[in-house]
This record gives sequence, structure tokens and C-alpha cells, in this order.
Amino acid sequence: MYLDFFKLREFPFRLTPDTDFLYMSEAHSRAKAYMDYTVWNRDGFVVITGEIGCGKTTLLQKLLTELDENVLVAKIFQTQLDEVEFLQAVLVEFGLNPFNAKKVELIDMLNSFLVDQFHQGRQLVLVVDDTHNLSPKVLEEIRMLSGLETKKEKVLHVILVGQPQLNEMLEAPELEQLLQRVRLRYHLKSLSENDTKAYILHRLNVAGCSDAKLFAPATWPVIYKYTGGLPRLINTLCDTALVCAYADNQAVVTEAILNGAIEELHWLPYAKRVNQQRLRSQPASNDYQAELRDHTRALIGVGQRMTQLDALVPALNALTGRMANIENLLRRIAGELPTLVPGSADRKGGSRQK
Repeated sequence: MYLDFFKLREFPFRLTPDTDFLYMSEAHSRAKAYMDYTVWNRDGFVVITGEIGCGKTTLLQKLLTELDENVLVAKIFQTQLDEVEFLQAVLVEFGLNPFNAKKVELIDMLNSFLVDQFHQGRQLVLVVDDTHNLSPKVLEEIRMLSGLETKKEKVLHVILVGQPQLNEMLEAPELEQLLQRVRLRYHLKSLSENDTKAYILHRLNVAGCSDAKLFAPATWPVIYKYTGGLPRLINTLCDTALVCAYADNQAVVTEAILNGAIEELHWLPYAKRVNQQRLRSQPASNDYQAELRDHTRALIGVGQRMTQLDALVPALNALTGRMANIENLLRRIAGELPTLVPGSADRKGGSRQK
């Protein structure tokens, strides 16, 4: 649409993970170095986390493009899987046909393949994106696979990438053994304001833009304010701004044009959006917790009352026995009254004669 207008070779702000446009900030360079270390030094596990849209998948793609033919990689990018489906997906990635096998057979097939390839001098890497979607049971399967090792090195090297909740999952008691195998962990942070500007200029340069003033200086702090330094949000806002500038026949994205793009996106400043998301989720959580506490108290009260009633049962049984004795006694007294009261029998008989 606007390529010729801005003299660009290609669209600079696509949302697809294109490694040609990857901007290596200090944080991205550190995360990439950790992944490289795991692969080339054959050192077990690495875990990379980061917010949605911070560039984790693009970083993975960059790593994969740099691996040589001696490295066999199983890439798992769809993680809504149970244990059997996950093992099948890994085997398919390694070029095997696992669909008629049971779980025990899948594990044996995979272990045999890994050991055989290792003895042939191949390097084996398992890369899992969106790992936070996996269940603890699947994560445990990954731990078991990573247990294959020789006296000096691991047979399978694992890179787990996911959103911040992956860290919370790994801290769970049932995954302690997996956590102990993790050699390196790194959280990929959002870009700083300076890096946000450098990121935009880098992508424009790769796309063929020789004019560093395509975005007016006043736009940089505004872009950072509304994107929080997240690359995916930066791409969305900058692309919309270029469309707005093109529609207005403006060769430069001014602050006014940028604000128009923000209005079209219906965006609040990034910090406010995050706070609103937290507030929307927090009350529901609080209401649920309060309701749970109320139900718990009610159940405890019922239990206490049941316990009190159980304690009364012996007394009630004894009282029932005494009432029966009193009833029998009253019957006996009623039967003996005619003999105990003088003349009562005569009066009774005389009344009948009348």
C-alpha cells in the first residue's frame, strides 16, 4: 500500500517472526547467548521466558537458522498436547512414524533413536515454544527424556521458551526434579525507550528506508508510552501510523498522525492497559476466594452442628428410656387407683345402677 510512497522495499512492521528484521537488544543478545551455550556446549536445559510479543519466537527462529546439518532439532510450536501427543510430535519432528504405538512403545522408540543418533555423532536438540501451555505431566516427560546421558554429556539438549507463568510452573513442588536440571534461566524484558527508537530505525533500514526522519522526534516517547517497549505492539502501532500518514499524504509521521493512529487502535497508555487487565482479573479472583471461604465456613458450621448432635444421641436415648418407664409407671398408678381411694369402687358401681 505505502511502499512506493515511503520508498520502501518491503513492509517494515510485519507481525510475522522474520529473522531478517530481528533487533538484538542487550536482553535479546543475552537470551540468544544462553541458547547458543546450551546447544554448542551440550549442557542440558535452558529456560527463556518473556511477555507476549517480546520477540521470543523470532529469537528461536534466528537460532534455528544458524544450526548446521549435524544438529537434529525437534521443534514443537503447538503445545496444547497431552503426554502421548507430545511424544508423537517429537518423534514426527525427528522423522519417525509413531502413530500406531502405545506410550511405552513411544518412549522406547524415542530413546532408541536418540541413543543411535548420538553414537553416530549427531547433536540432538528439543525446542519447545509456548511451554507454559504444557501440563505438569508433559513437563515430567521432558525431564525423563533429558535424563539420557553418557558419563560426560547429555544426549538430548532442551530449550524451553514461554510466558512468565512458566517460571511459576517450574517452581511447583511436583516439578522440583525438572527445575534441578535447568542449567540456565533468563527472562527477556521489554525494550527500553532508547531501544524502542533503535528498534524502529533498524526495521526501517532493513526495509530500505534511508530517511531516519520518517518518524518525527516527538513521536518516540509517545510510541514507548503506548507500547511499553514490546516489539509486537511497536510493530502494530508503527504500521498503523504509516497507513495514516499515507492516507493523509504526509511524508513524515508526526505526533498528530501518531495520536490519530492510537485513537484508531483505541489504545490507552500501556501501563494503564496492564493495570486494567489486572483489575479485571483481580476482583474475579477475590470474589471466588470470598465465596470459597463462605462455603468453607458453612461446611465447618454444619460439621460442628453434626458433631454436637452426635454427642446428644446417648442422652436422647437415655431420655427416651426414662419416658417409657414413666409411662409404664403412670399406667400402673391408674390401674391401682380404685383400690387406693376408699369408696371409689362403690361410687363407681352406684353410678352405674342409677
